[in-house]
Amino acid sequence: MYQRVKQNFVRLLPVRFASKLLIGLFSLLIGFHLLVAAGIIPYEMVWGGKLSSSTEILQFEGLSILVNLLLLAVILMDAGILKNRLSSKFLEIMLWFMVVLFLLNTVGNIFSENRLETIIFTPVTLILALLCYRLILGKLE
Repeated sequence: MYQRVKQNFVRLLPVRFASKLLIGLFSLLIGFHLLVAAGIIPYEMVWGGKLSSSTEILQFEGLSILVNLLLLAVILMDAGILKNRLSSKFLEIMLWFMVVLFLLNTVGNIFSENRLETIIFTPVTLILALLCYRLILGKLE
């Protein structure tokens, strides 16, 4: 059964499309976090609604932006858009790290105190995990 699901997943979602979708989503997420840091989007929508001071907001949003930029760089290297200075094995490890990170983030979003964060970002992080997994499967083809 798993093999059949995996084969359909691979057939229905080409690696190039998954890469482009990831690049777009990471770009949107970076923009979103910049808007939160600027105070345009309410900070209650992020970090499970647990941030309270402007210092915390800037620190956590700065961390989010930095992590998303690093993850975007991994995707750009994997797609061959950015010059790859890393081994393909390291890129694969980073993709696995991203799958785990986004699955854990999905669980965290489910238990967020902010209902809007749960509704919007639970599917987003799950989709990010699946897209990263698709890139890993592309390396195994």
